[in-house]
Amino acid sequence: MIVSAHQPAYLPWLGYLEKIARADVFVYLDTVQFERNSFINRNQIKTPQGALWLTIPVKAKGHMSGSLRTTEIDESRPWRTKHLKSIEMNYRKASRFNEWFPKIEALLSMPESNLANYCWHHLRFWLEKLNIVTRIVRSSDLSISSSKSDLVLDLCRHFGARRYLSGVQGCDYLVESDFKDAGIAIEYQSFNSPEYPQLWGNFIPNLSVLDWRMNASEASFLSAKS
Repeated sequence: MIVSAHQPAYLPWLGYLEKIARADVFVYLDTVQFERNSFINRNQIKTPQGALWLTIPVKAKGHMSGSLRTTEIDESRPWRTKHLKSIEMNYRKASRFNEWFPKIEALLSMPESNLANYCWHHLRFWLEKLNIVTRIVRSSDLSISSSKSDLVLDLCRHFGARRYLSGVQGCDYLVESDFKDAGIAIEYQSFNSPEYPQLWGNFIPNLSVLDWRMNASEASFLSAKS
């Protein structure tokens, strides 16, 4: 049993989805705190000038002290319209634009003001389109209240994991000796973005899945689960 976990992510990058695909259970961490300048509410697309951030504005009051379950989108700003205009302007010449833009337009236009719920719908969309069948569980549906390394360890114990698939930054906070004592191996993800045709010059890796989907002809970038 392989478990992985991560915070919500808006227009996630390919490595986020690859980590889910390689796990048997993925825990959607909607009970942790919002992190400023993270990938929770933003990601990058490609423009003639290089990478461009698309960021969902959030209401500042209280969002650093509450969990993502209470983080609200700032709907006083026309961010959906701006994001869709940026996507249309920079991808209208992409090979799969006509196929995918209407789907992205419907996805971004969804009327949801809670950040975690909004990103949850985005995640389910991409998993369906990529035929990723990993079991997805929201941490808010579990009775686990620990934090940091203890949270991850408790999640692994809850699901009977023998292996935890961590992002590369996990080495900064995971207490590896605790996992070893529990008989749970930690594997740190090593994902290299495949190169695919892109507009606007030299290839830029690790952009939003949107960039890959608009440009690439392949049905999937995923390798077989190991």
